[in-house]
Amino acid sequence: METVLTDQNTAEWWRRAVVYQIYPRSFLDTDGDGVGDLKGVDAKLDYIAALGVDAIWLSPFFRSPMRDFGYDVSDYCDVDPMFGTLADFDALLAGVHARGLKLIIDQVWSHTSDRHPWFLESASSKDNPKSDWYVWADAKADGTPPNNWLASFGGPSWTWHPVRRQYYLHNFLTSQPDLNFWTPAVQDGVLDAARFWLDRGVDGFRLDVINYIVHDRELRDNPVANYRRPPPQATMFQDHVHDRSQPEALAFLGRLRKLMDGYADRMTVGETVANHALELQQEYTEGHDRLHTAYSFYLLNARAASPELFAHTLRAWSGASGWPAWSLGNHDVPRFPTRLTAGGDPRQVKGLMALLLCLRGVPYIYQGDELGLPQAHVPFERLQDPFAIAAYTGDAFRDGARTPMPWRGDDRNGGFSSAEETWLPTDPAHLPLAADVQEADAESMLNFTREFLALRKSLPALQVGEASVLKAPEGVLAFERTQGNGRVLCMFEMAGQTAVFEHPDLVGGTPLALHSGAAVEGGQVRLPPFGLALVRL
Repeated sequence: METVLTDQNTAEWWRRAVVYQIYPRSFLDTDGDGVGDLKGVDAKLDYIAALGVDAIWLSPFFRSPMRDFGYDVSDYCDVDPMFGTLADFDALLAGVHARGLKLIIDQVWSHTSDRHPWFLESASSKDNPKSDWYVWADAKADGTPPNNWLASFGGPSWTWHPVRRQYYLHNFLTSQPDLNFWTPAVQDGVLDAARFWLDRGVDGFRLDVINYIVHDRELRDNPVANYRRPPPQATMFQDHVHDRSQPEALAFLGRLRKLMDGYADRMTVGETVANHALELQQEYTEGHDRLHTAYSFYLLNARAASPELFAHTLRAWSGASGWPAWSLGNHDVPRFPTRLTAGGDPRQVKGLMALLLCLRGVPYIYQGDELGLPQAHVPFERLQDPFAIAAYTGDAFRDGARTPMPWRGDDRNGGFSSAEETWLPTDPAHLPLAADVQEADAESMLNFTREFLALRKSLPALQVGEASVLKAPEGVLAFERTQGNGRVLCMFEMAGQTAVFEHPDLVGGTPLALHSGAAVEGGQVRLPPFGLALVRL
């Protein structure tokens, strides 16, 4: 019998939570302008609660020129009129809490919009009170930027400003200047913004590219990265050892953690972006003076699902003091049924969702992943994302994961909006997968996800247990989750072929989930192609 979770060991709710990510632009439009809004999120809270998740991560809804669709903030403490008002946010938060859910909101502190009042003042002269709130540097003698740093969205990380007659740093678009975290007042400013939302009652923050907040003060050139052939993005030519992931960032996280600890039951989840993905993820969550949890792009950047991919993540975190977060999809990568599977086989898509929910750590489910949505087709002329346009190779990339949520299969906009044209088009291929269609199908991806979320919530071993990878036949991932005296054996066939997994403790075990024809026979589990089995030992 498994150990029962008590009030004492459930205080850190985020450890056992499953989080549902909402990209509000694409969730539900209630005012007919073709863009989703806060009232749209509010209107679908019953749907979210019925999934069985524990919390919502809400992507940016702050005032913004929308050059990067909200990740270029011009006011950290207000709602963009496109999404509604502060009163709408307060009503949404109340609705979330009334359903026993938590609300996590984005905080984008690495950079602001170039329309933010802080930047406008900083750029006005070299001697104003905020002159050092952003990263400014003189040109080299020949007029070129101060070093070789390259921006993630293409081109140099430096743009010349004619008023200051200096370059300013931006890791992304030229309209997203980097804040200078070497300036104590900058740290104070973003922490004040955090207090604003904490005082309103939010339960936590998702921290955008949190390892980008501090740069090398000496502005040293990045070294050349090791590559066999030219990478898809020019920024990958460099090993980013000086423009991100500086040790001083951890000192700021200590300040942030102290602030969070002053409020009851609040949490942080950081987005960490680095080649040494799993190591940085661990570094940012070690001890009690850093982030509560963090995710990396180790799984998000993967292009095929394999036992080795997931076994490596489990082994890398074995014995680690921190607590990881995992997701298969979000607003920054192509949708996982297209990216990770061979042709979107429904059995494989279901298996990957179940696998995500069995990993040690906090699972994040991106809106539409519970429906098994494939990557959407967006014609080039309808692309909105500047990164998707700049990096276009025939695929919609980030825009293909940001198209409107399909609520109804009988509406050309999927029930997302009454507008003649929505900000991104609904892919007709998504309509047969709409929520109302799947609601009526007991075998649908939606109902499978609900079933598996309920199973996870009933098993402390899956929520907070340790994980150990087991030896398994080729193409099979097998691992055990243990918590107290509770043991759950998790087995996934991932190569599309029949396999048999043997374990002596299977004799007398209790099957908890058998899918795609999996069967327990004595000390063996027979796994058909993409079959999965969970057995309580």
